[in-house]
Amino acid sequence: MKQIYNARVVSNERAVDNLFRLVVELDAPLYAMPGQFVQLKLPSNEFTLRRPFGIAAFDQNHLTMFYRIVGRGTEFLSTVGEGTQLDLLAPLGNRFNFNVEEKILLVGGGVGLAPLLSVARMFEGADALIGGKTAIEAELWRNEFNGAVDEMFIATDDGSLGAKGFVTELLPDVLARKNYNVILTCGPIVMMSRVASIAREKNIRCEVSMERRMACGLGACLSCSIDTVNGRRKVCKDGPIFDAREVLFDV
Repeated sequence: MKQIYNARVVSNERAVDNLFRLVVELDAPLYAMPGQFVQLKLPSNEFTLRRPFGIAAFDQNHLTMFYRIVGRGTEFLSTVGEGTQLDLLAPLGNRFNFNVEEKILLVGGGVGLAPLLSVARMFEGADALIGGKTAIEAELWRNEFNGAVDEMFIATDDGSLGAKGFVTELLPDVLARKNYNVILTCGPIVMMSRVASIAREKNIRCEVSMERRMACGLGACLSCSIDTVNGRRKVCKDGPIFDAREVLFDV
C-alpha cells in the first residue's frame, strides 16, 4: 500500500561520471516488489513536482536508488547531503511478473539496470546481460550484480570490457546458451524495442520497464501515457511493467 515516507539521506555519492547512488533511511518499513518505483520530492520550493526513481534495493527501512544527472532537478539532487530529510511516495506501479521456477534473463543498459537489480537481489538464480558505454560504468554494475546472479554477460560500446557493441548484439548468443523462460528488460527505448523483437523471434516471454516523465505518479495527469495495442496506457498506474508484445514502441 502506497504511503508518504520521511526519508533521511544516508549517502548520496557519485558512483561513476554523472551517475549517482542514493541511499535513504525511511521512517517506516517499505514493502515493495521488483519493478515498482517511488516518487521523490526535492527539498526545494523551486521544484514542485515529484521525480520518479526505480527501486534498486531495499531492506524494509533502507532504500537504494540510482540516478543520472539529466536536468536541473537531478543536478540539484546531486548536491543533497547526508542527513537531509526527503519526502517520498512509495511503492508505486506494478511489478515484474514471473515465478521463481522460471529461468530469468535480465537485460539492461545504463541506469535502467537499477530496477533489474532488485529482481536479482530478491530472487536468486537469474542471469544478467549488462550494457554500458565504457568499462568504468559496466564495472560498476558488475560489482552491484556480483553474487546476486548466476551468470553475467557484459557488452560495452567501446569494447573496453566484455563484448564490443550493444547488449542487443550480444543477446542472440546469450539466448543460445540456455533455455530462458522470460526476459526482463529496462533501459533506452531503442534497446528495449530490439530486445522485445528478438524475444518474439525466439518465442520467449518478455517484459519491459517503461520510463517516462511523470508529474503525479498516480495516473491523474496523463503525462506519462504510451501507445499500446490496447490503446493509451499510463506508465505510472498501468505500468511501469508491460508485456513487450503490448507496447507500440515509438522508435
